[in-house]
Amino acid sequence: MGTLDLAAIGNGTIAALIDRKGRIAWCCWPRIDGDPVFSALLGGETPEGGYFEVVLEGTVTSTRRYVPNTAIVETILENDQGAKLRITDFAPRFKLFDRIYRPSMLVRKIEPLAGTCRVTVRLQPHFGWGAQTPRPVRGSNHMRFAGDDFALRATTDLPIVYVAEQRPFVLSRPATIVLGPDEPFASGLTETARSFEEKTRDYWHEWVRYLSIPFEWQDAVIRAAISLKLCAYEETGGIVAALTTSVPEAPHSIRNWDYRHCWLRDSYFTVRALNLLGATRTMEDYIRYLTTVIASEPTGRLAPVYSIVPGTPLDERFAPSLPGYRGMGPVRVGNQAAEQIQNDGYGHVVLAAAQMFFDQRLPQRGDRALFELLEGVGARAVEYAFEPDAGLWELRGKRRVHTFSSVMSWAACDRLARIARVLELPERAAFWKGHAQTIRARILSFAWSEAHKSFLDADVDGQIDASLLLLADLGFVRPDDPRYISTVELVGRELKRNGYLMRYAGEDDFGLPETSFTICSFWYANALNLIGRRDEAREMFESLLARRNEAGLLSEDIDNTTLELWGNIPQTYSMVGLIDTAMHLSKTWEEAFWRGS
Repeated sequence: MGTLDLAAIGNGTIAALIDRKGRIAWCCWPRIDGDPVFSALLGGETPEGGYFEVVLEGTVTSTRRYVPNTAIVETILENDQGAKLRITDFAPRFKLFDRIYRPSMLVRKIEPLAGTCRVTVRLQPHFGWGAQTPRPVRGSNHMRFAGDDFALRATTDLPIVYVAEQRPFVLSRPATIVLGPDEPFASGLTETARSFEEKTRDYWHEWVRYLSIPFEWQDAVIRAAISLKLCAYEETGGIVAALTTSVPEAPHSIRNWDYRHCWLRDSYFTVRALNLLGATRTMEDYIRYLTTVIASEPTGRLAPVYSIVPGTPLDERFAPSLPGYRGMGPVRVGNQAAEQIQNDGYGHVVLAAAQMFFDQRLPQRGDRALFELLEGVGARAVEYAFEPDAGLWELRGKRRVHTFSSVMSWAACDRLARIARVLELPERAAFWKGHAQTIRARILSFAWSEAHKSFLDADVDGQIDASLLLLADLGFVRPDDPRYISTVELVGRELKRNGYLMRYAGEDDFGLPETSFTICSFWYANALNLIGRRDEAREMFESLLARRNEAGLLSEDIDNTTLELWGNIPQTYSMVGLIDTAMHLSKTWEEAFWRGS
């Protein structure tokens, strides 16, 4: 049975998910939104393909851990005779010739630790979303797997016959398998792999070293930050919402979407969380991505989601050769949300870029050219501020004027006014401030419900919605505004289920939602803190930390009854929520260390 107890490795080009037994259960090629050459997560577990595992005969226990502060995973297998081996997995990432070396490559090292380790290596990729099962073509020290679009080469210092025919053998010395492009391995395998591992470990240690982490919950925040970094496709700067597709939001639900794409909304939250930690390079890369996206839309109308390579169509289709997570298909490729009208994206674009104008650490600050580009986005925010849309929850069957979308249009104008002041452009600052005031007044005229004593999510048939928790965080209202306080209280009463928050409680296009949406619980914890209920906020945050899998990752959803994780993983929204909430709730270093409290 499939499980979300997975650890993620990656390098900004590719990523893979590894289960507790050291099996690579998910990996797309040649980039994080590509063809899943290992897809056991979605049911590609037949003898014909979909996984990469090392089986120790008689295994009785398995343990898995990250090498601290890295994206390197170690798995220890032990059998009933006391034999023990270690599997080390990573994707190379380090500085080389003044740039980051991040090839489409996985390195797997296998080491005997005790006893006689009789093992079987099962390397069985498949292509075409499970439709093609390539047979290996052997070389002297490698195997080649060819598909219609690309080929993989596995280079190893193990006897090829054992790997190609999946024969059991005794592992008497450390061995290495490198999976990468179909190119000859031009250097010594063992020494190269050792060097790559050492340099990759050093890279991550250096990256983590410069994070501005909170005093409390450091391990959780570091793991969340690395997970977010793995979701950035650095070649273009796009950021995926998760590394997987089609893991349903709830058991036997058809709410199973492809999240290996770049949502303007999700990406903003990812950029903001990493900025909080001082990791601003992702923001800089993402701004480069955004300029390409904006330039590709001559009318200025932005889609809510784009491929990590702008211009690549996201037409949604099914992959019939894969049965789906625990057999709960369909498996989707692409996302129909790209066709929707979601008007919050304009605000998220401006907010994602705003720090470029204020952060003096950045080698390349925001300038007049970037501001003018953002003004074009702001113009669309004004134009569409009160146009009915699908909203941030991407409702497929009903359009309304959503409060959150309108507030994001206000935020775009508000931030543009602030940026104009920094650039000493008083006329533009007044222009955008005027639009912000006009939009805010109109939102307040329809979003506040005196009958409910709460803000509501839309101008017509409004309901309680977790996105309303963000109104103070965005600066639309003050945290001590009685209207905001009563909204937070009503959201908690109406949307909490077994300790965690739903997005909303009413029916949508697919019926009643069945699971809690993890980011909403983090929003609620932050909102509780803002209105002075800090102890309750910390209690909820600790409860959310307990929902992480053994590798420290969170998916999109939590089952309201079993508290099991559901939805795509690692979900950037959820990992962002962890970082954001920890940063706001933690004791300061001064409070916790110097004062000894």
